[in-house]
Amino acid sequence: MISDSVSRRRVLLAVAVSPLAVACTTPPPPPPPDPLVELAAAARNDAALASLATGIPAAAEVAKNRTEHAERLQAEIDRERPPSTVSSTPTPAPTTPPTPPDPVAALRAALDDSQRKAAALVPTLPTHRAGLVGSISAGCASLLEVLA
Repeated sequence: MISDSVSRRRVLLAVAVSPLAVACTTPPPPPPPDPLVELAAAARNDAALASLATGIPAAAEVAKNRTEHAERLQAEIDRERPPSTVSSTPTPAPTTPPTPPDPVAALRAALDDSQRKAAALVPTLPTHRAGLVGSISAGCASLLEVLA
């Protein structure tokens, strides 16, 4: 009789623990994409576009500021989700956009789009990230005024 009760206990314990074992071995779902990745890519593209507008004195300042925005955003992305050291895939370099017919108008449109996207994202972010994205949105608005 003792062996029957021990056997039942072991069976009951195994049944009770098996869902826990499955839950511990199932990998968690991947995190959603970081919303700052798109803003960082836009900042790099804006900087590349500003570097094409060589005839405008303010374009160099726009390129410098948007490069800094991209660096700050990338630093926050890397802080939140550190890049794996085993990955051998480097971060792709920004592609140089083709020279538009009116680089100033294209740069203004890109800055306006970046400013709007950043402003729309602010309410959805945690406080520390919202401050960064809000200041980048304000920076884009200021750069638009510089180009006016």
